[in-house]
Amino acid sequence: MSIINDIVQFNEKFVEDKKYTPYTAEKFPKKKLAILACMDTRMTELLPAALNLKNGDAKIVKNAGAIISHPYGSVMRSLLVAVYGLGADEIMVIGHTDCGMEKLDLNTVVKKMKERGISFDAADMPCECTTDLGKWLRGFDDTDEAIMASVNMIKNHHLMPKDIPVRGFVMDINTGKLSEVA
Repeated sequence: MSIINDIVQFNEKFVEDKKYTPYTAEKFPKKKLAILACMDTRMTELLPAALNLKNGDAKIVKNAGAIISHPYGSVMRSLLVAVYGLGADEIMVIGHTDCGMEKLDLNTVVKKMKERGISFDAADMPCECTTDLGKWLRGFDDTDEAIMASVNMIKNHHLMPKDIPVRGFVMDINTGKLSEVA
């Protein structure tokens, strides 16, 4: 059986047994907080535990490296919706030590894509693919700098209110300790 099938089967029992009741929450974040964090699997439970967040406390947007790669992409849209539509008054950007995006080797990624049958011939590329794939897929060399780039993109976005505090942090992936990035 596939992992997804196992999950779907578990979910049916979860709903049947009403195990969802402890997680009932409002759609508006109780702590009026939005967080952009890395999607690293080690942060799934560590992040909320280390920040004392319960279900319904914050809007958490996750992606690879907590990186905003485009000012009008889905990450910025999510943060703007969190502020204007859902009442978030503060934003945290949280990266972490030992991130998979740090020093990500683009050549290795492209090689693995090619091994799985992805073509990079111009004729095979969709016409809407105007993004420089190398820039888009690239990781970063310095976690602090990458977090500050995301913080600055949010702070300086012309649609983000200037009275929203936006702060950047790096979490120690082993201990959960936050270090603010200046």
